[in-house]
Amino acid sequence: QVRLVESGGGLVQPGSSLKLSCEASGFATSGFSFRNYAIGWFRQTPGKEREGVACLSSSDGNTYYPESVKGRFTISRDNDKNAGYLQMSSLNPEDQGVYSCGIDSSATCSWYVKRYDYWGKGTQVAVPA
Repeated sequence: QVRLVESGGGLVQPGSSLKLSCEASGFATSGFSFRNYAIGWFRQTPGKEREGVACLSSSDGNTYYPESVKGRFTISRDNDKNAGYLQMSSLNPEDQGVYSCGIDSSATCSWYVKRYDYWGKGTQVAVPA
């Protein structure tokens, strides 16, 4: 059973940086290895839809970000460790939320939540004004 576990969230001041991790396991029966999956990071705040903030394609290595985080967030992965990362800088109160990672066996990036095969439970990021 594939499992994703996020970590690295916390309470930080505006302007601070955080690095989130997404550790994956359980690929023995999935038919794919971690390196075959695209990774997406999404955030959600109460009353809002889950919003994609970064995606890393496994088919061509391209990365994608919405304008709201471009230049401040960087997604990366270490396939040897079955891990994905989200480096966030210049955090502001609009960046608050529960950050979750998802993996997509299509290997390409999408902001469509239902495309993702597996999700972690998320890690909370708080940036008080």
